[in-house]
Amino acid sequence: MVIRTDNSVSESSVKKFYTDINLANYHELVTSLISYKEKYKLNDWIYYQLIRKTAEQISPKAENYSRYTLYKWFLLNKCGYDARLAVGKGQIIFYVRNEEDISDIPFFMINDKKYMCLNYHDYGKLFQQANTYKPVNIAIAEARNAFSYKVTRMPDFKPDSYVEKDVEFSYKQKTYHFKLKVNNDVETIFANYPGVDFESYFNIPLSRETYSSLIPILKNNLKGMEQKKGVDYLMRFTRYAFLYENDQDNFGKEKRLSPEQTLLNKYSDCDDRAALFFYLVKEIYNLPMVALLYPTHLTMAVQFDKPVKGDFLIYKGKKYAFCEPTPQQKDLKIGQLSAQLKNMQYKVVYNYEPVK
Repeated sequence: MVIRTDNSVSESSVKKFYTDINLANYHELVTSLISYKEKYKLNDWIYYQLIRKTAEQISPKAENYSRYTLYKWFLLNKCGYDARLAVGKGQIIFYVRNEEDISDIPFFMINDKKYMCLNYHDYGKLFQQANTYKPVNIAIAEARNAFSYKVTRMPDFKPDSYVEKDVEFSYKQKTYHFKLKVNNDVETIFANYPGVDFESYFNIPLSRETYSSLIPILKNNLKGMEQKKGVDYLMRFTRYAFLYENDQDNFGKEKRLSPEQTLLNKYSDCDDRAALFFYLVKEIYNLPMVALLYPTHLTMAVQFDKPVKGDFLIYKGKKYAFCEPTPQQKDLKIGQLSAQLKNMQYKVVYNYEPVK
């Protein structure tokens, strides 16, 4: 399977690579990859990380970028995904068919089908407009399936790959300490993860070790508390156990962190807190919730089993009390909305209804 190519890239060089590798003994590797995916129930995005690592082993990215990209494209196709290549300006652009609401990454349309770019970040400012690149048309029988960015299950990392992170916050004059187990591999997995729709984003779970280091302890701390007080505890944990910084200052761009990334990172913003708060309330109380997007802010509202006092909104005939998981100028209680937001337009971007 080791195909010799130089660093230059053209339509003819792509077709020659495919002709050569298609005659090679690749079947055992592809069968192993597919078996691994099925055994460990890998979501497509996680599976793509495995394909990236596999391509890196065969043809290191730093040694020959275009060949590394060709291997990723070939393996993704042979594993059943409709992946395409385009070339232009000496660049090789790699993209995959996707039917979801994805923002902040380039895409191409072919025959009314949308193909999201998987490698534009490798070129940074050198990435050109779509009409710069010419698609390479190669019919691959196995390439039938659309790719999904939904992550509903994290990989089972080795326990010894986790480190402990001390987290604390105060609630009702008592300080609570946590020794979270976090894993830097999570950051690697989501390094180039795009802006998915809010339902997909809010439902990214924790990995097993991180879950075990947090959720049982939270449940124990909440034992005996009434529902409203328990949600208030989770709101303040999300608000005050982590340092705030907006994405522009933190990353130099807009970037949504998964709940586990928020636990892992030193800083996080309102999107990240909303997703973490949602995850904790869903996991412990499983209450109906709505996510509210304002022009410059994302916040949450929760439907409690018993009515609570304060500010609320009616959505689809149901009453949701505001729960602000991000630090504000005023120490907001459940049922209080920041004064700056009260007269602003908002949009409900996610409505969670528990399955009874």
